Amino acid sequence: MFAEDLTPYLLYFYMRIIKVNAIDSTNSFVRKFYEGSRDFEPVCVRAISQTAGRGQRGSNWLSKACENLTFSILYPQFKLNISRHFLLSATISLAVLEVLKTLEIPELKVKWPNDILSAKQKIGGILIENIVKTEGIVASIIGIGLNINQSNFEGLPQAGSLKSITGKTYDLDEVLEKLLYKIERELKELPNKTRTEILEQYAQSMFRLNVVSTFSTNNGENFNGIIRGVTTEGKLNLEIEDAVFKTYDLKEIQLLY
Repeated sequence: MFAEDLTPYLLYFYMRIIKVNAIDSTNSFVRKFYEGSRDFEPVCVRAISQTAGRGQRGSNWLSKACENLTFSILYPQFKLNISRHFLLSATISLAVLEVLKTLEIPELKVKWPNDILSAKQKIGGILIENIVKTEGIVASIIGIGLNINQSNFEGLPQAGSLKSITGKTYDLDEVLEKLLYKIERELKELPNKTRTEILEQYAQSMFRLNVVSTFSTNNGENFNGIIRGVTTEGKLNLEIEDAVFKTYDLKEIQLLY
């Protein structure tokens, strides 16, 4: 991973970008461009207004029009095995963090599995849906929502934006171009990276890593544990007692703030 000014590289960036005014979900919309094979060029759909954006656990992603970024990328996959699906998710999260570092956004972390935090406030989220056939993953739909210039998050005390944290106003097109360039670059390198390399980088960026934290189960019970990393499949690796470890799926527990 690198943290540098990406502007000089944008001259070599060719992903097709489609900007639409108001749609229900960029993930649903961009899927329509998939025609049944791996032989297609990556495409990005950016919505000015998204009326039914989706997040993890079936939640909605609410975003104020013209102030934030909501976009999805349809990307062909030639060498991504199904067993490496979480490595894709981790790679995208790390790419977003690296771009935000170039914008000098402070205290960046990933709240498992792929919420983007700054100064403990949620500023973004990622939702990846893979198109799978008998030969494996043939394409990925990478949906990203990032709060950029929105200042008010009524009823959402844990939400924030780049502007609410830094006080600066950002050019949405410029931020999008930097994100797309970095994401495409990392996706091309993904088949050449090892599981260990990706998971170690991801773990070091995790929110509340190696700190006693509170978790909630599906039946409403709370318990304490220490995040020690993630498995290749993306399960959370918790130390629940001294030297007693257990892994949890996204559907099983939720990390509380």
